[in-house]
Order: sequence, then C-alpha cells, then structure tokens
Amino acid sequence: MKASSSLTRFQLIPFAISLFITLAIGGVATLFTRPEIKGWYVTLNKPGFTPPNWLFPVAWTTLYILIATAAYLVWKRRDGTPVYKTTSIIYTIQLLLNFSWSIVFFGMHQIFGGLIVIVLLLVFIILNIAWFGRFSKTAAWLLVPYLVWVSYATLLNISIYILNK
Repeated sequence: MKASSSLTRFQLIPFAISLFITLAIGGVATLFTRPEIKGWYVTLNKPGFTPPNWLFPVAWTTLYILIATAAYLVWKRRDGTPVYKTTSIIYTIQLLLNFSWSIVFFGMHQIFGGLIVIVLLLVFIILNIAWFGRFSKTAAWLLVPYLVWVSYATLLNISIYILNK
C-alpha cells in the first residue's frame, strides 16, 4: 500500500528540481537568443506566419513547465529497469537538442544547422512521448503541445532557410 501511495503523493522538491532543470535550460538558451532578436534575426526574411517576438518566451515558458511536469510524473514511476534508463536517455537527448538549437540557430547564425537540430529534436520528442507513455499516459499527453510547437517552429525554420538562401 505504501508503494502505491508514493506514486500518487505530490513531492515538491523533486518537482521543483525538474522545473529548475528545464527552466534553466530555457534560461541559458535565452542568453544566445535574446541579443540576436533585435540584431541578426531582424535582418532575416521571415514568412508571413512568423509570430510576434513576445510570443516565444510565453510559449517556451509554458512548454518548459509542461515538460518538467511530464518528467516529474515519469520520475515518480521510475523502476531502474532498462526501459526507464532508455526513457531517461531519450529525455536527456531531447533536452540537449532543445538547448542546442538556440546555440546553432541564434548563437552561430546557422539556419540550416538549426534545421538539422530541430528535425532531430522532433524525432526525439516523438520518441520521448512514446517512451514516457510507458510510465504515464498523462506525461505523454503533456508533451503533445511541445510536439505541436516544435513542428510549427520546424516549418518556420524551413521557411526562413528557403527565404534566406
């Protein structure tokens, strides 16, 4: 009985750690992004469906909270099995790809390089959803908005690449 109650009981410190990790990744990525918004990025040709700049931090903060919550839900059901280890590796890779995109696209001004990173990110988000679903259907569903936003961002990245070749 005690084991099942630990699965349902909310644990503030692990949840806060999960939030800190994902929000810190976003925060550090912002160091590469923010200076380029009014500099390099403004000089690029962008498609008509480009959202206003203020929407990006709102969307990403919301997504990072969802990602952190999903990771916390999976962490609560950790069991030390190879399936959990694989799930953790996939989660870590998608976080690294998420972080890398800002460095490559904004920091290095590599539109095509950013496109490669974001396509890999999409693949790993799909894998992440599938593997999180083995531990928590809720965790998997919490990542769907992330998948939708990164799909949109991929289309945006492709369009910027084509418009600036």
